[in-house]
Amino acid sequence: MVVRFWGVRGSIPSPVTPQTIRNKISSVLQRVRAEDLESPASRERFLASLPPWLFGTYGGNSACIEARMSDNTCVLLDAGSGIREFSVAAGKEPRPAVAYHVFITHFHYDHIQGLPFFGPAYNPNASVTFYSPEEDAEHIIRQHMSPPYFPVRMDEVMRGRITFQRLGAEPVRVGTGRVTWKPHKHPGGAVAYRVEEDGRAFVFSTDAELQHSDFEKNPSNRAFYGNVDMVIMDSQYTLGEAIEKYDWGHSSFSLAVDFVTAWNIRQLFLYHHDPNYDDQRLYRNLQSARWYANNLGNTELEVYISEEGLEIEL
Repeated sequence: MVVRFWGVRGSIPSPVTPQTIRNKISSVLQRVRAEDLESPASRERFLASLPPWLFGTYGGNSACIEARMSDNTCVLLDAGSGIREFSVAAGKEPRPAVAYHVFITHFHYDHIQGLPFFGPAYNPNASVTFYSPEEDAEHIIRQHMSPPYFPVRMDEVMRGRITFQRLGAEPVRVGTGRVTWKPHKHPGGAVAYRVEEDGRAFVFSTDAELQHSDFEKNPSNRAFYGNVDMVIMDSQYTLGEAIEKYDWGHSSFSLAVDFVTAWNIRQLFLYHHDPNYDDQRLYRNLQSARWYANNLGNTELEVYISEEGLEIEL
């Protein structure tokens, strides 16, 4: 199973501004020395020495994660603006998938706004299944892609074989993989997904305000969070912000570290980045999360920033 990150921002897409790019270039020029420009090798060493927040960007698209199974079945988690980036890449694949399974965590705008630009749904040779525990999911999705919100209706332009499935208590088989779900605290409700194949598993838990009950070692939690290789987790806030914005439905990076430590999960990807945070601020949050994990004594925990274009093989 290969996991790819197509959209990592929360609340609203936040593209890099021209002024931000100018500031990055200015900061790079201030660091460069004459000896850094002597040869191609010295230039490469210099670029490699730059901090990641300066040489690149974590991305500005809203939520979308891909999990590609060994049989080429494609699972997509949420359909924010990142699903357009997925569609552009999918259109260039030499062996594109023919079955797409789109699991929606909830229907806040930043998690479905990319649906009208989901390329595979326009392909008559592709099948697309949308999943949600919400009873009115089909109505919500079709309404989203209709006037006045969008100029044409889904059925008028999307020629793929489109179906909708309401999630129940049983796991869903998707090719060689399996998906289960679990509700968590967020205004209006939202769910986390566990995706697994061949004994490897990850949890996608965005727009989640962690509660004491999430840490309880009860059978339901053990079945969902146990034996997980990595978690992609909502960490929009600092702890101070999470306290100030109690009941807003998001968590802090420190609570995310507490959570994965409690469940003995070895990889944490900080996710749902605040649209007001630039790359440097996100990098500082990452460093603080790593420091906090070490301070807890969890020296084996690997903490990363979710970044568009990142690919993980499980």
